[in-house]
Amino acid sequence: MKLIVGLGNPGAKYAGHRHNIGFMALDMIAADHGFGPWKGKHNGAVSEGRFGSDRAALLKPETFMNNSGQSVQAAMRFYKLTPEDVIVLHDEIDLAPGKVKYKMGGGHAGHNGLRSIHQHIGPDYGRVRLGVGHPGHKDRVPGYVLHDFSRADQDWLDDVLRGCADGAPHLAAGDSAKFMNAVGMRVSPQRPSSGTKAPNKTSAKTAAKPAGEAPKPVPEATPDTRNAMQKLMDKFK
Repeated sequence: MKLIVGLGNPGAKYAGHRHNIGFMALDMIAADHGFGPWKGKHNGAVSEGRFGSDRAALLKPETFMNNSGQSVQAAMRFYKLTPEDVIVLHDEIDLAPGKVKYKMGGGHAGHNGLRSIHQHIGPDYGRVRLGVGHPGHKDRVPGYVLHDFSRADQDWLDDVLRGCADGAPHLAAGDSAKFMNAVGMRVSPQRPSSGTKAPNKTSAKTAAKPAGEAPKPVPEATPDTRNAMQKLMDKFK
């Protein structure tokens, strides 16, 4: 079983913030995969379900970002899970908007939600880093992440959220590579080939001829029937 955690702040006024992209991703996963209704448990909102044979619980901590670890730890104890069974989806200012990366373990890079989780369960859990971009200066970061996504962000944001939902079964199965492939198919889909090739020189010349005009025959070379003496005499004529 996996505990998939989305980070954010509870309440309608925070719902559209960049800091809440983890909540948004879990809402999309729950809706697309027919998970159960959200219920208040473990200092958060929990939705349970399955990806095929793989059972999973989705958790949105409602302790506010700085205390997310309390909710994660409580859910882990209830489901009898280890940190390796936990995957956290969170906003990442050090990635460009629309970029997604997966990593296992590591530091919290100053993210308050991750810092709290580190304090409660340690660093050995999986993370899905959802890029939201950087405002350009560290002093502007709080106001940037605690602000709604712009209208210009909506297309790539929808692709990222749908990609996370597409790839969620692979997260539950422990296959991060297939998860990233699923996200990539949404965020950077392959363009279909046109199926046409540039004409070669021969076909181009043929196409240039008027319709109904037959190509001129190439004259055949006349065989040389002279003997060696005749060839020598003809050379000095």
